[in-house]
Amino acid sequence: MQALRKSRPGSGLGLEPVSALPAPAAGEVLMRVENVGICGSDVHAYEWTDGYGFMEPHLPVTMGHEFAGHVVATGPGVEMQPGQRVAVMPGIPCGTCAACRRGEPRGCTNRRTVGLTVDGGFASHVRVPAANCIALPDNVDTEVGALAEPLAVGCEGVLTAGVGLGDTVLVMGPGTIGQALALMARFAGAARVIVSGRADAPRFEVLRALGFCDLVDVAEAPLRDQVLALNNGLPVDAVLEATGIPSTVNEGLSVLRKDGVLVAVGIHASSLTLPLTDFVRMRHQLRASHGAARRTWDRVLALLSRDPEAFRPMITHRLPLERGVEGFELARQRAASKVMLQP
Repeated sequence: MQALRKSRPGSGLGLEPVSALPAPAAGEVLMRVENVGICGSDVHAYEWTDGYGFMEPHLPVTMGHEFAGHVVATGPGVEMQPGQRVAVMPGIPCGTCAACRRGEPRGCTNRRTVGLTVDGGFASHVRVPAANCIALPDNVDTEVGALAEPLAVGCEGVLTAGVGLGDTVLVMGPGTIGQALALMARFAGAARVIVSGRADAPRFEVLRALGFCDLVDVAEAPLRDQVLALNNGLPVDAVLEATGIPSTVNEGLSVLRKDGVLVAVGIHASSLTLPLTDFVRMRHQLRASHGAARRTWDRVLALLSRDPEAFRPMITHRLPLERGVEGFELARQRAASKVMLQP
């Protein structure tokens, strides 16, 4: 079969022939991948930006960690049946480290990640642990199901921020994770969700299709001026950052109320310089969110089952796997929002 693989350090990836997969081992399933999204993290790995050197010992690797499809075979000890439609949680805990023994798999110190350190979904088939597979609701197809991973990341970020009923929230970054943060803030009861970006018309158009109208283009005027103008001169209750640009954290703090929370969700290639005196005097809370817990995935799938079509506007491009590099370039150049490859 063909797979999109990162074969060596440095920029790029390519479509390569790989051997047919053997039967799944104990505790594993063999999946037919039907839809797999190109994530911002995938683009970072494609460009080989700072922070992705951890992949080097694991190369070559088939990328892709936002995917859904059908189970076609199961290994010994797996109760899941062939034909089951599933989405896949990408984090694989070791099960033996201190965090895993405490029942905290997200803190695993030997964690592997599907699509980054072990082979992932940019292929027609993939073997994954059955424990990482979550059954899709009957009314959620695999295209919408492949959005579950970024939506879970967004939901975890909103939970980390403690967004509640009546809050005003600023989401920084209009890409897929920013869209997920905005959607989940709205589901959490936020009264107003403002989304900022820079000259990002295609993704702003997606946000409008998702029902968001308070959009701020920082190419036109400073963030602070526009946010305060939209919010009657008042600061916001929470800031959710998904830009990947460290300096935007300080911009977000400039419009955050006293005792407010900023959650960094983006992956950053450089350091942040923080004006600590202002930070302390404002009693601002700076938190981080990465990935999502199993209970958060369950919450997201329940939301998807309510109205699957409400989430489909997030997907702007659908391409066969053979055009995967083209899809990466569309995402890298911000000419697309979510590119869905369909092996």
